[in-house]
Amino acid sequence: MKGLPIILAVVMTAGLAVPCAVAQEKFPSRPITMIVPFPPGGVADQTARPVAAALEKVLKQPVVVSNRQGAGGAVGMAATANAKPDGYTIMTALSSISVIPEADKLFDRQPAYQMSQLAPIALVSADPTILVVPADSPWKTVAEFVADAKARPGQISYSSSGLYGTLHLAMEMFAHAAGIKLKHVPFNGAGPAMTALLGGHVQALASGPGVVIPQIQAGKLRALGNWGPKRISAMPDVPTFQELGYKEVEFLIWAGVFAPAGTPEPILKTLRDAMGQAVQDAEFKSAMDKLQTPIAYLDAPEFKKFWDADAQAMAKAVKNIGRVD
Repeated sequence: MKGLPIILAVVMTAGLAVPCAVAQEKFPSRPITMIVPFPPGGVADQTARPVAAALEKVLKQPVVVSNRQGAGGAVGMAATANAKPDGYTIMTALSSISVIPEADKLFDRQPAYQMSQLAPIALVSADPTILVVPADSPWKTVAEFVADAKARPGQISYSSSGLYGTLHLAMEMFAHAAGIKLKHVPFNGAGPAMTALLGGHVQALASGPGVVIPQIQAGKLRALGNWGPKRISAMPDVPTFQELGYKEVEFLIWAGVFAPAGTPEPILKTLRDAMGQAVQDAEFKSAMDKLQTPIAYLDAPEFKKFWDADAQAMAKAVKNIGRVD
């Protein structure tokens, strides 16, 4: 019997060793899922894939892109916000991440997620939105587009990535400032929205340079205006809306990487450090160059400040626009 306490002590010590070993498991030790809350072909997807490829090299684990579209991005964003905060689920999202909770308030809906449920890791890019129309359309300037829209309220249609998604808000900001009424045709992402425009199902679209420039170069689309604070080098002849007198009309489609809030700080630090290395990867830089998208990297602290300021501007825009269908 004298040996029983010793045996019990050994068993108890062995039992305690298991959770300790789990706690000390090196991150990452298995594949990471990167949620993209939009379908393939849009800005978020085009950015996420080279980000994932670069992260794989740094983290030495697969980073698998998972497109979970729906509700203007809310489905994928909510999935990330409610995922286990262990670093194995991250997300590449757009500026609409700040818009959807504000839109839910307008409609007295239970929010799909709260921004406080997400932890910023890094900002990757920040591009102005571009207004494009078919190359054979009658409008060659924003002034002509606005004049026609005023003459035919609700008759000019445009596609978007979904209600209160990035592309919808940009266009409604412009329509509100110009005093025009357009017909909104929502889709589940920028890719389908572009397909609708190219197929002649709608007459206009607001989207990022990486999505529209190839179609402009192919002679299929014409750019009329730029939601950015300045003209972009790839389209020096396309004026900003601010130049045209719409001082409040500015909208950047930025892409950032997030994790669920509550993810342990050491894991967040690993992901942040990996992103800092990923944006320096030669193949990543080349991929972003092909998209005509300048890298605008910010680490988590600076990204958080950027996100907070942008969220305030988006909340104001949503309130100005009000309820739209």
